[in-house]
Amino acid sequence: MVLVLNGVLQDDCPMDTNSLFLQHPVYRDYAQQLHSIQAKSVGPVGLLYVGQREMAASAPHDKHVNIIGADDATTCIIVVVRHSGSGAVALAHFDGSGVDEAVCTMVSRVQELAVGYPEGRIELQLIGGYRDAKGYGEDVFFSIMQSFHNHLLEIDLTQACVGELNTMMRGEINCPIIYGVGVNIKTGEIFPASFPDRGPDRELRDARIFMGAQSVLDIYDSSLGMLRIGPFNYDPLRGADLWLSQTDEFLLQHLSSSPDVEPPHFAPQTRATIRFIQENQFPAVTVFRDNRPRYFRRDDATGFWVLVRY
Repeated sequence: MVLVLNGVLQDDCPMDTNSLFLQHPVYRDYAQQLHSIQAKSVGPVGLLYVGQREMAASAPHDKHVNIIGADDATTCIIVVVRHSGSGAVALAHFDGSGVDEAVCTMVSRVQELAVGYPEGRIELQLIGGYRDAKGYGEDVFFSIMQSFHNHLLEIDLTQACVGELNTMMRGEINCPIIYGVGVNIKTGEIFPASFPDRGPDRELRDARIFMGAQSVLDIYDSSLGMLRIGPFNYDPLRGADLWLSQTDEFLLQHLSSSPDVEPPHFAPQTRATIRFIQENQFPAVTVFRDNRPRYFRRDDATGFWVLVRY
């Protein structure tokens, strides 16, 4: 009983988005405010991109990160946890897997980064999870709300641009209004965003999801200012050639939870991921030498992430 909705401590967790909006219509206004912000295309310089089943945390004093963000959220939900006093922020891209553990990690990371700063509240923002026909977005929403409601701290839900509030009609099909958001680490501003560059190691990171990893990976070490991937392993993919021989439409219909509303790069990126898996059937051997993570640091001259060689 520690979830705060519209300033009121809750005894019960809303069962679905309809219940939330019926009991607290103010979230409609908050969502409309987010809709009114012009979407930005964010380049790779100063960006910390968070993929599906990933999370990361940073704070305003971090000289390596300006924007933390995620996109490609259809039935998934992007979760932002922020400490109002310090500006420390954690962002995750949830699809329903590994939510409980990741929620605890997000709050812990924000608390750690907020030590020594003015007191403040833990604020929660949810964006994504459009009203899809099969209700996947609602399932993800409920798992997230339950996890935060069961947390020991008071957590104030300040944005819930989900469900019907993130849905518009395209012809006769429901589709998301906002696919992605960025957070300005220095100011706390949150805005609709897309990210043409989703690296580094995009195919490696996507391979982890494609092959069924259930946990949410914390990809950033804020104390070192380094992006950290792995280590992890997966079994060889049977029938990779068969998958690669299929049409884009086949890949959409069989590998997406929302084939009618995926962005245009879904099929090409999926093919690139399958090729990567085909070429790296045992990443513990070919990618993560000596079972060590792949670390990236921010290059001072270019602003890009560069692999750290040992």
